[in-house]
Amino acid sequence: MKKLDGKIALVTGASRGLGKGIAIGLGEAGATVYITGRSFSEAKDAVGGSLQETQLEVEKAGGKCIAIAVDHGDDAQVRSLFERIENEQQGRLDLLVNNVFGGVRALGELGGKPFWEAEPELWDRVNDVGLRSHYVAGVLAARLMVKRREGLICTIASWGGLSYIFGAAYGSGKSACDRLAADFATELKPYNVASVSVWPGIVGTEQILRVVGEMDAENSTSDSAQIRSMRDRYNWETPLLTGRAIAALAADADIMKRTGRVQIVAELAKKYGLTDKDGDRPVSLRSLRFLLPMLRPKLQHYARFIPDLNLPWWLLLLTMLRSPKV
Repeated sequence: MKKLDGKIALVTGASRGLGKGIAIGLGEAGATVYITGRSFSEAKDAVGGSLQETQLEVEKAGGKCIAIAVDHGDDAQVRSLFERIENEQQGRLDLLVNNVFGGVRALGELGGKPFWEAEPELWDRVNDVGLRSHYVAGVLAARLMVKRREGLICTIASWGGLSYIFGAAYGSGKSACDRLAADFATELKPYNVASVSVWPGIVGTEQILRVVGEMDAENSTSDSAQIRSMRDRYNWETPLLTGRAIAALAADADIMKRTGRVQIVAELAKKYGLTDKDGDRPVSLRSLRFLLPMLRPKLQHYARFIPDLNLPWWLLLLTMLRSPKV
């Protein structure tokens, strides 16, 4: 029996990337998955991906999928989405995955320049469809979950909330996502509704693979060899692993013990006995096996000999380790 049979989930921003992998992972577990995105049948940029493609993949994995075109920068469209779920599912919503993020293009245009060389509206372009939209969806989902006194809200965040990566607007927004999830949890706990922040590792999304492909073309090496080299070096995950980890969280009868805390995908995979789609299981972002080669590139070829021991959170907070530049 699939562990999420009969459960209703919503994954925002699921046309591609993490959202697509999360939706497929929930479909594998038997959930009915609502997915949102701006592109129903045709991609709006060169990276590709559409809701229709994700829907087919979720159904192929064994789930039921309802795709709805939604612009999460428009509160009216978001309200309509939740009203539809409430009407179609008799008020039931078991899981919200706050994943949608509209800041990729803005960050790309920034091109690594310091924040003062960008216009102040960069903040809105990075955090409107992201931090703000997570809050709006959280409000509307919580209203349904509190009535039934059960549910889980997962907010996709990043180690960019702990360490500098992609600039001030991005890091501030991701740090705020962690805080948002924690404060949601404080207010929802009396109603038996859980809220967690989820940190994937370095994920091989379509956007990242495209960058790797461009690097490969410049270096005149084979795609597979270059991608494998980058993947091994940086301990990559696929989007599906995050989906499997969230499915395991949603099925955990003791989920309230985890509410309010950051959950690292690789650590969830280890706890629940999960593997990625290729059978691998990456180490945690705070594992010595991951961190030492980042700090000392010469150790990359010897990573398998480094103990898989996780640094305590307090030590990470003190060191504020910088992320790799991929």
